[in-house]
Amino acid sequence: MKRTFPAIVVLICLSLTGIIILQYSWVKNLLQVQEQRLLFKIDKAAIDITQELSKQASHSPNMRMRRRKGLLSLQDDLPFNIIKPPSIAQRYTDYEIYEKLSNAFQAEGLRNLKFEYAITTDKDEYIVELQSKNFLNESADTASYRRRVIPIAVQMGSDWENLIPEEHLFIIIPKFQDQLLQSLSWLLIAAFIFTIIILAAFYLTLSTMLKQKRLSEIKSDFINNMTHEFKTPIATISLAVDMVRNDKIIADKEKLLYFAGIIKDENKRMNKHVETILQAASMDKQELKLNFVPTPVHPIINDIAAHFQLQLQEKNGSIVLQLNALNDTVAIDEVHFTNLLNNLVDNAVKYTKEDVLVKITTHSTKNNLVIRVEDNGIGMSKETIKNIFEKFYRAHTGNVHNVKGFGLGMSYVKTVLDAHKGKIKIDSVLGKGSIFTIEVPFK
Repeated sequence: MKRTFPAIVVLICLSLTGIIILQYSWVKNLLQVQEQRLLFKIDKAAIDITQELSKQASHSPNMRMRRRKGLLSLQDDLPFNIIKPPSIAQRYTDYEIYEKLSNAFQAEGLRNLKFEYAITTDKDEYIVELQSKNFLNESADTASYRRRVIPIAVQMGSDWENLIPEEHLFIIIPKFQDQLLQSLSWLLIAAFIFTIIILAAFYLTLSTMLKQKRLSEIKSDFINNMTHEFKTPIATISLAVDMVRNDKIIADKEKLLYFAGIIKDENKRMNKHVETILQAASMDKQELKLNFVPTPVHPIINDIAAHFQLQLQEKNGSIVLQLNALNDTVAIDEVHFTNLLNNLVDNAVKYTKEDVLVKITTHSTKNNLVIRVEDNGIGMSKETIKNIFEKFYRAHTGNVHNVKGFGLGMSYVKTVLDAHKGKIKIDSVLGKGSIFTIEVPFK
């Protein structure tokens, strides 16, 4: 696992990087293709309009000669008036040209295209005859628009067509890039969403792998601890049995009872370990069954304090009780709730080097019974506090090497407290001690 895990992470990172690069390349090419497609449609629609305008201009009258006595004459003394075809600005309003362009763009599938236009008589000099309302405003911002200039060719079929000024349709697409992106919005959004999904899947995969790796390490520690916890009483029982079989011990009733007591105590110790593991299994299957009965908590705390007096004497320690709760009766499962408090006090004693001081206080609020267990032990880091309720997790004990257990105690505390709809809060400082505050609702 130590070798394969980094390799898997590297392969996943490479794959993810490749996918993102391909996705970026695809989007970039798509934008280029869509830009050319959009410009082609704009040009096609504009050409259609200029052809329509040119055709209408070609059918306009181009000259008128005076009549004299019913005859047409081109004599020098009979002048004639050349009548220029009307320009686009003379034949149409700005709104009419705008409508023609809108309809042409819609016919090409550009229903939501925003544009401005002008009819100019000179491509280079930019002399405007007719324009849309916002043409000048949009044309001022040269960085944000794309322009298309289409000549409006008027074919008169006569020698007088040079008298007609050359006109051009000048089209501006404001905020061209924004409109280009908008035309592909659903594709870009889909690409972005799928990229986020891939990233999320990568994160979840990596997170799961890290958790599994950590869980594997924790379970390995658990198996080692369990082996040690069972090995010690088994070895003690084996030695005691060998002593009991000795003829001198058999003859000495007092020593026989002593070794029999050792066997019994070690057997109880093994049974306790088995029960702890079975409790963990029942919590995994959510088979923890509780019998809630209104019960005073102060007598339970007094019994637990008395139970730990012997261990405290060995560490030159003491336990201080300040049971100030006016109402200490809550609906609890007495067995499991006693085990919960027992685990908290046991940890306070185990994780203190010497001169143990455990302080248990209670007080009641309107809705809860509050129990506080404080010690002067080795304390916990933020990482330990974060993970302490995980199954099989054991805090680093520094130079305290006599701490035994399976790492199931705090997980059990949290499970039982959740079943009682209670809460637990931890305050701890490394080297100074920890405070566990639990709240149990009265109802």
